[in-house]
Amino acid sequence: MTVDQMRKTLMARLNKNRFAHSIGVANTAVDIAKRFNLDTEQAYVAGLLHDCAREFENEQLPVEAAKRSIPIIDVEYAVPLLLHAPIGAVMVNEVYGVDDPAVIQAIARHTVADKNMSPLDMIIYFADMIEPHRNYPGVDELRLLAQSATLEQMFFEGLNQSLAFVISKGSLVHPKTVDARNFILLHKV
Repeated sequence: MTVDQMRKTLMARLNKNRFAHSIGVANTAVDIAKRFNLDTEQAYVAGLLHDCAREFENEQLPVEAAKRSIPIIDVEYAVPLLLHAPIGAVMVNEVYGVDDPAVIQAIARHTVADKNMSPLDMIIYFADMIEPHRNYPGVDELRLLAQSATLEQMFFEGLNQSLAFVISKGSLVHPKTVDARNFILLHKV
């Protein structure tokens, strides 16, 4: 499937706002990839398709995960929205014919992150936080980091802001998010 065909298929499967967000993430990911001299096509495709599983309602996600033999932990049963990333990582091949392991991994990790994130993983995670349609306290500071900080610093600050938000809501923290933060503190920053 060409990138144009992916775009058209995605547009038909997502609501208008989610599709606009996906285009915003794809374009933001390309901008960040250019800054770090990384593969812009991978960044675009991963950004474009990162939320492809958001075509499902939250309550459908555990069923869709089970259909694809994706293991589900307690936190994901409690917050099924978190499953859209691993489901999307499978769907990009099922629906869009994407078989690039780097793109698949970036999509799988874009929501809760994980230890030892690749540059593409960090780009998609961060681009999802700062794309132009996002509007929340602190987003402008994160957007400034995209112009000046290292990729690891951007990712680390994004993780910190995400964790602070989740904790402020009294929500569960995914163990992979904790692993990601600890890993980057131990090895990168």
